[in-house]
Amino acid sequence: MKQSLGAKTLLYPTPVLVVGSYHADGRPNVMTAAWGGIACSKPPCICVSLRAATATHGNIVARKAFTISLPSREQAAAADYFGLVSGRKLDKFAATGLTPVRSELVDAPYVAEFPLVVECAVVQVHELGLHTQFIGEVKDVKIDEACLDAQGHVDVRRLDPLAFAPDTGTYFALGVLIGPAYSLGKAFIADVSS
Repeated sequence: MKQSLGAKTLLYPTPVLVVGSYHADGRPNVMTAAWGGIACSKPPCICVSLRAATATHGNIVARKAFTISLPSREQAAAADYFGLVSGRKLDKFAATGLTPVRSELVDAPYVAEFPLVVECAVVQVHELGLHTQFIGEVKDVKIDEACLDAQGHVDVRRLDPLAFAPDTGTYFALGVLIGPAYSLGKAFIADVSS
């Protein structure tokens, strides 16, 4: 029997996204967000939802761009720190020793040391209540070569991304490979030739 938990923002796994933007004076800033993900495949778009109270919200409104840097398990402490303090007062890059890199494609920085980066130009903005959803068209995805398999595909085990548990406020690593998508379910497809 299932138990009702009420109307909550529970969806698993929830990605840990480090959102990059520039302040009005050009200083690079990052913040950690969990409300985001894939929004469209053609054109490729990513969305992230932020509260208006954050510095990043204002930065994205002004610059019409953001990046997503995806931290690995070993970078969990830095990713967590990025969500604990405001970039209005502190230089988060200096505090963590990480390196901001200016995107050549959008007006936003990304974290050099994080293995996966998505560069986005804002194409739509939706006011949803407490959060504003920014939909960014993906201009490029950059990845550390060490996170690719022999065929040039992302190897999630090498990427080792973080997942967030919204109800307990904890981080997790992803688990083991189960099997290929678009194949496991074929066991339920009836043989139409008989």
